[in-house]
Amino acid sequence: MSGLPRSSGAPMKNGLPPQELLDDLCSRFVLNVPKEDLQSFERILFLVEYAHWFYEDNSVEKNPSLKSLSLKEFTSLMFNSCDVLRPHVAHIDDIFKDFTSYKVRVPVTGAIILDETYERCLLVKGWKGTSWSFPRGKKNKDEEDHKCAVREVLEETGFDFSKLLNKEEYIEMIFGQQRVRLYIVAGVKDDTAFAPLTKKEISEIAWQRLEDLQPANDDVISRGITGLKLYMVAPFLASLNAWISAHQPPVASKPDMPLRGISVWKAKNSSTGSSSAIAETHSSKPVADAHSSDTGPGRSFRNFRFDTAKVFQAIETAFST
Repeated sequence: MSGLPRSSGAPMKNGLPPQELLDDLCSRFVLNVPKEDLQSFERILFLVEYAHWFYEDNSVEKNPSLKSLSLKEFTSLMFNSCDVLRPHVAHIDDIFKDFTSYKVRVPVTGAIILDETYERCLLVKGWKGTSWSFPRGKKNKDEEDHKCAVREVLEETGFDFSKLLNKEEYIEMIFGQQRVRLYIVAGVKDDTAFAPLTKKEISEIAWQRLEDLQPANDDVISRGITGLKLYMVAPFLASLNAWISAHQPPVASKPDMPLRGISVWKAKNSSTGSSSAIAETHSSKPVADAHSSDTGPGRSFRNFRFDTAKVFQAIETAFST
Protein backbone atom coordinates (compact mmCIF):
# COMPACT_ATOMS: atom_id res chain seq x y z
CA MET A 1 0.00 0.00 0.00
CA SER A 2 3.08 2.21 0.21
CA GLY A 3 2.82 3.22 -3.44
CA LEU A 4 -0.56 4.94 -3.33
CA PRO A 5 -1.09 6.70 -6.66
CA ARG A 6 -1.49 10.43 -6.71
CA SER A 7 -4.78 11.68 -8.02
CA SER A 8 -6.93 14.72 -8.44
CA GLY A 9 -9.25 16.09 -5.79
CA ALA A 10 -11.87 13.47 -6.64
CA PRO A 11 -12.02 10.42 -4.34
CA MET A 12 -10.65 7.12 -5.57
CA LYS A 13 -13.10 4.66 -7.09
CA ASN A 14 -13.15 2.58 -3.91
CA GLY A 15 -14.14 5.64 -1.89
CA LEU A 16 -10.74 6.14 -0.28
CA PRO A 17 -9.50 9.74 0.07
CA PRO A 18 -7.37 11.01 -2.84
CA GLN A 19 -3.67 11.61 -2.32
CA GLU A 20 -4.24 15.37 -2.52
CA LEU A 21 -6.53 15.21 0.52
CA LEU A 22 -4.15 12.94 2.44
CA ASP A 23 -1.28 15.32 1.72
CA ASP A 24 -3.37 18.21 3.03
CA LEU A 25 -4.26 16.31 6.22
CA CYS A 26 -0.63 15.31 6.73
CA SER A 27 0.54 18.89 6.31
CA ARG A 28 -2.19 20.35 8.48
CA PHE A 29 -2.06 17.91 11.40
CA VAL A 30 1.37 16.21 11.36
CA LEU A 31 4.05 18.30 9.68
CA ASN A 32 3.28 21.79 10.99
CA VAL A 33 3.44 21.03 14.70
CA PRO A 34 6.11 21.67 17.35
CA LYS A 35 9.03 19.26 17.05
CA GLU A 36 8.39 17.84 20.52
CA ASP A 37 5.05 16.48 19.30
CA LEU A 38 6.93 14.31 16.80
CA GLN A 39 9.29 12.78 19.36
CA SER A 40 7.09 9.80 20.22
CA PHE A 41 4.66 7.60 18.35
CA GLU A 42 2.05 8.20 21.05
CA ARG A 43 2.02 11.93 20.29
CA ILE A 44 2.11 11.29 16.53
CA LEU A 45 -0.88 8.95 16.75
CA PHE A 46 -2.84 11.57 18.68
CA LEU A 47 -2.14 13.97 15.80
CA VAL A 48 -3.30 11.32 13.32
CA GLU A 49 -6.43 10.85 15.42
CA TYR A 50 -7.16 14.59 15.19
CA ALA A 51 -6.75 14.32 11.41
CA HIS A 52 -9.14 11.35 11.42
CA TRP A 53 -11.79 13.35 13.28
CA PHE A 54 -11.42 16.19 10.77
CA TYR A 55 -11.69 13.75 7.86
CA GLU A 56 -14.86 12.13 9.24
CA ASP A 57 -16.54 15.34 10.38
CA ASN A 58 -15.72 17.52 7.41
CA SER A 59 -14.44 15.64 4.36
CA VAL A 60 -16.85 12.68 4.50
CA GLU A 61 -19.79 14.84 5.49
CA LYS A 62 -19.24 17.19 2.56
CA ASN A 63 -18.46 14.43 0.07
CA PRO A 64 -20.64 11.31 0.59
CA SER A 65 -18.63 9.41 -2.04
CA LEU A 66 -15.73 9.27 0.42
CA LYS A 67 -15.55 6.18 2.59
CA SER A 68 -15.89 6.43 6.35
CA LEU A 69 -12.78 4.83 7.86
CA SER A 70 -11.89 3.34 11.21
CA LEU A 71 -8.97 4.96 13.03
CA LYS A 72 -6.76 1.98 12.22
CA GLU A 73 -7.62 2.15 8.49
CA PHE A 74 -7.04 5.89 8.45
CA THR A 75 -3.74 5.52 10.32
CA SER A 76 -2.51 3.03 7.71
CA LEU A 77 -3.38 5.46 4.90
CA MET A 78 -1.60 8.34 6.64
CA PHE A 79 1.55 6.32 7.31
CA ASN A 80 1.66 5.20 3.69
CA SER A 81 1.04 8.71 2.38
CA CYS A 82 3.03 11.01 4.66
CA ASP A 83 6.77 11.18 3.95
CA VAL A 84 7.81 11.47 7.60
CA LEU A 85 5.68 8.48 8.59
CA ARG A 86 6.29 6.16 5.62
CA PRO A 87 9.62 4.75 6.94
CA HIS A 88 7.68 3.21 9.84
CA VAL A 89 4.98 1.46 7.79
CA ALA A 90 6.49 -1.96 8.47
CA HIS A 91 5.87 -1.49 12.20
CA ILE A 92 2.44 0.12 11.98
CA ASP A 93 0.59 -2.78 13.67
CA ASP A 94 2.86 -2.61 16.72
CA ILE A 95 2.71 1.19 16.79
CA PHE A 96 -1.09 1.18 16.71
CA LYS A 97 -1.29 -1.54 19.37
CA ASP A 98 1.03 0.44 21.66
CA PHE A 99 -1.07 3.57 21.07
CA THR A 100 -4.35 1.91 22.04
CA SER A 101 -2.64 0.59 25.17
CA TYR A 102 -1.28 4.06 25.95
CA LYS A 103 -4.69 5.70 25.53
CA VAL A 104 -6.20 3.71 28.38
CA ARG A 105 -3.49 5.09 30.69
CA VAL A 106 -4.16 8.75 29.91
CA PRO A 107 -5.99 10.41 32.84
CA VAL A 108 -9.65 11.27 32.26
CA THR A 109 -11.64 14.07 33.89
CA GLY A 110 -15.22 15.27 33.62
CA ALA A 111 -18.20 16.19 35.74
CA ILE A 112 -21.18 14.72 37.55
CA ILE A 113 -23.86 17.35 36.95
CA LEU A 114 -26.80 17.26 39.38
CA ASP A 115 -30.06 19.15 39.09
CA GLU A 116 -31.39 21.43 41.83
CA THR A 117 -33.10 18.56 43.66
CA TYR A 118 -30.07 16.24 43.50
CA GLU A 119 -32.47 13.62 42.13
CA ARG A 120 -31.24 13.70 38.54
CA CYS A 121 -27.83 13.71 36.89
CA LEU A 122 -26.82 14.56 33.35
CA LEU A 123 -25.61 11.64 31.25
CA VAL A 124 -24.42 11.44 27.66
CA LYS A 125 -24.54 8.58 25.19
CA GLY A 126 -21.74 8.07 22.68
CA TRP A 127 -22.29 8.37 18.95
CA LYS A 128 -21.80 4.69 18.12
CA GLY A 129 -22.42 3.04 21.48
CA THR A 130 -25.50 2.31 23.53
CA SER A 131 -24.05 2.87 27.00
CA TRP A 132 -24.33 6.08 29.01
CA SER A 133 -21.66 7.96 30.91
CA PHE A 134 -20.96 11.21 32.69
CA PRO A 135 -19.50 13.78 30.27
CA ARG A 136 -15.72 13.39 30.42
CA GLY A 137 -12.61 12.98 28.30
CA LYS A 138 -8.84 12.53 28.22
CA LYS A 139 -6.38 15.16 29.38
CA ASN A 140 -4.10 16.91 26.96
CA LYS A 141 -0.38 17.12 27.64
CA ASP A 142 0.34 19.31 30.74
CA GLU A 143 -3.37 20.16 31.09
CA GLU A 144 -4.72 20.65 34.62
CA ASP A 145 -7.46 18.28 35.76
CA HIS A 146 -10.16 20.90 36.31
CA LYS A 147 -9.41 22.67 33.03
CA CYS A 148 -9.69 19.38 31.15
CA ALA A 149 -13.02 18.71 32.86
CA VAL A 150 -14.42 22.12 31.90
CA ARG A 151 -13.21 21.70 28.31
CA GLU A 152 -14.54 18.18 27.85
CA VAL A 153 -17.95 18.91 29.40
CA LEU A 154 -18.26 22.02 27.23
CA GLU A 155 -17.40 19.99 24.12
CA GLU A 156 -19.83 17.17 24.92
CA THR A 157 -22.76 19.17 26.33
CA GLY A 158 -22.25 22.84 25.42
CA PHE A 159 -22.41 23.68 29.14
CA ASP A 160 -19.67 25.77 30.77
CA PHE A 161 -19.60 24.89 34.47
CA SER A 162 -16.41 26.84 35.28
CA LYS A 163 -18.26 29.33 37.50
CA LEU A 164 -19.82 26.49 39.51
CA LEU A 165 -16.59 24.52 39.88
CA ASN A 166 -15.24 23.61 43.30
CA LYS A 167 -11.84 21.99 42.73
CA GLU A 168 -12.14 20.09 46.02
CA GLU A 169 -15.46 18.43 45.21
CA TYR A 170 -14.75 15.39 43.06
CA ILE A 171 -14.88 11.60 42.93
CA GLU A 172 -11.80 9.81 41.67
CA MET A 173 -11.34 6.16 40.75
CA ILE A 174 -8.66 4.02 39.12
CA PHE A 175 -9.51 1.57 36.34
CA GLY A 176 -6.51 -0.57 35.56
CA GLN A 177 -3.84 2.06 34.84
CA GLN A 178 -6.24 4.91 34.12
CA ARG A 179 -7.26 7.58 36.63
CA VAL A 180 -10.75 9.04 36.23
CA ARG A 181 -11.70 12.17 38.17
CA LEU A 182 -15.24 13.57 38.03
CA TYR A 183 -16.01 16.95 39.62
CA ILE A 184 -19.40 17.24 41.31
CA VAL A 185 -21.39 20.17 39.91
CA ALA A 186 -24.65 20.43 41.83
CA GLY A 187 -27.69 22.68 41.55
CA VAL A 188 -27.89 23.06 37.76
CA LYS A 189 -31.33 24.14 36.55
CA ASP A 190 -33.16 21.38 34.69
CA ASP A 191 -34.19 23.79 31.91
CA THR A 192 -30.54 24.52 31.03
CA ALA A 193 -29.92 24.17 27.31
CA PHE A 194 -27.49 21.40 26.35
CA ALA A 195 -26.04 20.48 22.95
CA PRO A 196 -22.60 19.09 22.04
CA LEU A 197 -20.13 21.36 20.28
CA THR A 198 -18.40 18.43 18.54
CA LYS A 199 -19.80 16.39 15.67
CA LYS A 200 -20.45 12.65 15.74
CA GLU A 201 -19.26 12.16 19.32
CA ILE A 202 -22.49 12.36 21.34
CA SER A 203 -25.83 10.95 20.17
CA GLU A 204 -27.98 11.94 23.15
CA ILE A 205 -27.94 14.02 26.35
CA ALA A 206 -30.45 13.36 29.11
CA TRP A 207 -31.32 14.07 32.70
CA GLN A 208 -31.55 10.61 34.25
CA ARG A 209 -33.22 9.87 37.59
CA LEU A 210 -30.63 8.68 40.10
CA GLU A 211 -33.07 6.07 41.38
CA ASP A 212 -33.17 4.56 37.89
CA LEU A 213 -29.41 4.09 37.96
CA GLN A 214 -29.66 1.46 40.66
CA PRO A 215 -28.58 -1.96 39.34
CA ALA A 216 -31.26 -4.24 37.96
CA ASN A 217 -29.96 -7.01 40.23
CA ASP A 218 -26.79 -8.10 42.03
CA ASP A 219 -25.54 -10.00 38.98
CA VAL A 220 -25.96 -7.15 36.48
CA ILE A 221 -24.65 -4.14 38.36
CA SER A 222 -23.70 -2.29 35.14
CA ARG A 223 -27.30 -2.02 33.94
CA GLY A 224 -29.89 0.15 35.65
CA ILE A 225 -33.36 -0.98 36.62
CA THR A 226 -34.79 0.61 33.45
CA GLY A 227 -32.27 -1.16 31.21
CA LEU A 228 -29.77 1.68 30.79
CA LYS A 229 -26.20 0.49 30.18
CA LEU A 230 -24.06 2.16 32.82
CA TYR A 231 -20.55 0.66 32.64
CA MET A 232 -18.86 4.01 33.29
CA VAL A 233 -21.51 5.30 35.69
CA ALA A 234 -22.05 2.46 38.16
CA PRO A 235 -18.60 2.59 39.81
CA PHE A 236 -19.18 6.20 40.93
CA LEU A 237 -22.66 5.82 42.38
CA ALA A 238 -21.71 4.67 45.88
CA SER A 239 -19.47 7.72 46.41
CA LEU A 240 -22.07 9.98 44.80
CA ASN A 241 -24.68 8.49 47.13
CA ALA A 242 -22.51 9.41 50.14
CA TRP A 243 -21.93 12.94 48.83
CA ILE A 244 -25.65 13.56 48.32
CA SER A 245 -26.41 12.24 51.81
CA ALA A 246 -24.05 14.85 53.26
CA HIS A 247 -25.43 17.82 51.32
CA GLN A 248 -28.75 19.62 51.23
CA PRO A 249 -30.22 20.27 47.77
CA PRO A 250 -31.17 23.91 47.06
CA VAL A 251 -34.64 22.87 45.82
CA ALA A 252 -36.99 20.32 47.36
CA SER A 253 -38.32 17.39 45.39
CA LYS A 254 -40.59 18.42 42.51
CA PRO A 255 -43.79 16.31 42.54
CA ASP A 256 -44.63 17.31 38.96
CA MET A 257 -41.44 15.82 37.48
CA PRO A 258 -42.07 12.86 35.12
CA LEU A 259 -41.27 9.30 36.16
CA ARG A 260 -38.69 8.87 33.44
CA GLY A 261 -35.44 10.26 32.12
CA ILE A 262 -35.71 13.53 30.25
CA SER A 263 -33.91 13.69 26.91
CA VAL A 264 -32.69 17.27 26.41
CA TRP A 265 -30.80 16.76 23.14
CA LYS A 266 -30.72 13.98 20.56
CA ALA A 267 -28.86 13.73 17.27
CA LYS A 268 -31.00 13.36 14.17
CA ASN A 269 -28.69 10.79 12.62
CA SER A 270 -26.46 8.43 14.56
CA SER A 271 -25.59 4.75 14.41
CA THR A 272 -27.79 4.14 17.44
CA GLY A 273 -30.79 4.64 15.19
CA SER A 274 -34.18 5.56 16.54
CA SER A 275 -34.10 3.31 19.58
CA SER A 276 -34.51 5.37 22.72
CA ALA A 277 -32.63 4.64 25.91
CA ILE A 278 -34.90 6.88 27.97
CA ALA A 279 -37.04 4.14 29.47
CA GLU A 280 -40.08 4.38 31.70
CA THR A 281 -39.48 3.43 35.29
CA HIS A 282 -40.98 0.24 36.66
CA SER A 283 -42.87 2.10 39.36
CA SER A 284 -46.60 2.50 38.96
CA LYS A 285 -46.86 5.04 41.78
CA PRO A 286 -47.61 8.66 41.01
CA VAL A 287 -44.64 10.98 41.30
CA ALA A 288 -45.89 12.54 44.52
CA ASP A 289 -46.00 9.10 46.16
CA ALA A 290 -42.57 8.13 44.92
CA HIS A 291 -41.06 11.28 46.46
CA SER A 292 -43.17 11.87 49.52
CA SER A 293 -42.03 13.80 52.56
CA ASP A 294 -41.49 10.47 54.34
CA THR A 295 -38.67 9.53 52.03
CA GLY A 296 -37.19 12.97 51.32
CA PRO A 297 -35.25 14.01 48.22
CA GLY A 298 -33.62 11.01 46.59
CA ARG A 299 -33.99 8.97 49.79
CA SER A 300 -34.47 5.59 48.14
CA PHE A 301 -31.38 6.24 46.01
CA ARG A 302 -29.35 7.16 49.06
CA ASN A 303 -30.16 3.91 50.82
CA PHE A 304 -28.72 1.49 48.30
CA ARG A 305 -25.15 0.18 48.22
CA PHE A 306 -23.07 -1.45 45.49
CA ASP A 307 -20.96 -4.58 45.66
CA THR A 308 -17.74 -2.79 44.62
CA ALA A 309 -15.98 -5.98 43.56
CA LYS A 310 -18.71 -6.74 41.03
CA VAL A 311 -18.59 -3.18 39.74
CA PHE A 312 -14.90 -3.43 38.88
CA GLN A 313 -15.39 -6.92 37.44
CA ALA A 314 -18.03 -5.56 35.07
CA ILE A 315 -15.77 -2.67 34.03
CA GLU A 316 -12.90 -5.01 33.27
CA THR A 317 -15.24 -7.22 31.22
CA ALA A 318 -16.50 -4.21 29.27
CA PHE A 319 -12.97 -3.08 28.38
CA SER A 320 -11.84 -6.56 27.39
CA THR A 321 -14.66 -7.12 24.88
